[in-house]
Amino acid sequence: MVVAIDGPAGTGKSTIARFIAERSELYYVNSGNLYRAVALLALRQDIDPQHHEHVLQCAREHTIDFSAGKTLLDGQEADDELRTDEVDACVAQISRIPEVRDIVNAVLRKIASHTGIVVEGRDMTTVVFPDAEVKIFLDATIDARADRRFQQGTSRLSLEEIRQSIAERDHIDRTKPVGALVQSDDAVYLDTSDLTIQEVCARVMEIIQRHTY
Repeated sequence: MVVAIDGPAGTGKSTIARFIAERSELYYVNSGNLYRAVALLALRQDIDPQHHEHVLQCAREHTIDFSAGKTLLDGQEADDELRTDEVDACVAQISRIPEVRDIVNAVLRKIASHTGIVVEGRDMTTVVFPDAEVKIFLDATIDARADRRFQQGTSRLSLEEIRQSIAERDHIDRTKPVGALVQSDDAVYLDTSDLTIQEVCARVMEIIQRHTY
């Protein structure tokens, strides 16, 4: 079984997908972390994200995987390094590279071929798993999303800078030549702007139950 969740940055996809996976006894996969892993590799090697061939070569020279809820780079856990302002600044550009998307999508499909998963990202319901049993599109206003990121306390940016960063990320995500963020026709739309995480999780569980029983 595949539960695919799409939506823009800051809608709570990761938190909700992790909770749903635990409740449903499914494997949780954060597709965005795989792109962040490629971004981290590029940063470590001082590669300009605009130089697509160099980024792609870097990605091909290393092993990127997901195991036991952890993102692995060459077999080593890398999650603690993936949520920095530096990675945030270049991950959207790197995720635009079609060949990088092919690498990440292959990892995701390999995982799903062995076990049931809850996976979240930008094109999970449209490109990677178009036949997923459950498809959900999470959304929220840009102000709500910026405030959530600011309250996390993991960024050195001001609230307005975070808002601008999210707006730029939205533009890149929605205009990608491959894997652009769009709502699948058969995905259930859920606006999380004024909902708590608990309320969103409850509604998502209801959606899953309606689609699977």
